[in-house]
Amino acid sequence: MPIEATAPVEVLPPSQSGVTGLYEPVHLADAFAIALPAHASRDPETLARFIVSHQPAWIDRLTSLRDMIVACFGLKTARQLAQLASREQAERVGIFRIYSRSENEIVLGEDDSHLDFRVSFLCGPQELTVTTVVHCHNLLGRTYLFVIAPFHRLVVKASLRRAAAIGWPASSD
Repeated sequence: MPIEATAPVEVLPPSQSGVTGLYEPVHLADAFAIALPAHASRDPETLARFIVSHQPAWIDRLTSLRDMIVACFGLKTARQLAQLASREQAERVGIFRIYSRSENEIVLGEDDSHLDFRVSFLCGPQELTVTTVVHCHNLLGRTYLFVIAPFHRLVVKASLRRAAAIGWPASSD
């Protein structure tokens, strides 16, 4: 089934991704692919930075609500992660730490007391696939994931749709 240029499609996590098989057990694994036009960059870091910096405004409001709730449980908030990004040596894309990068993939994520997660931005010849994997450490992590998973899927799909609507960054070739 061909992937539409502006509509993300749920796909199986790609076997060639650096996050596939990362966690045992994995408590969430999903992947969404979207077609990239011929002129678009195939640099995964460029695309990840573009997507993260151009998210729909409602995602910021949802993140603020999330932060108010999780702060009560001692979990990292987006504000704390942004402060970390300005202080620490680890490279970041937005609030997310860069864990690895290669020619075709960048892996972002964060570790916390309740769960660890990674997000892969994997560029193929005609598409970008965003894969998320999560490993929960405890009941709080599993409860958090149960609540947040449907929102996570909406956020990923909306972010990809928005990037396509704005227009992907052009290839430097």
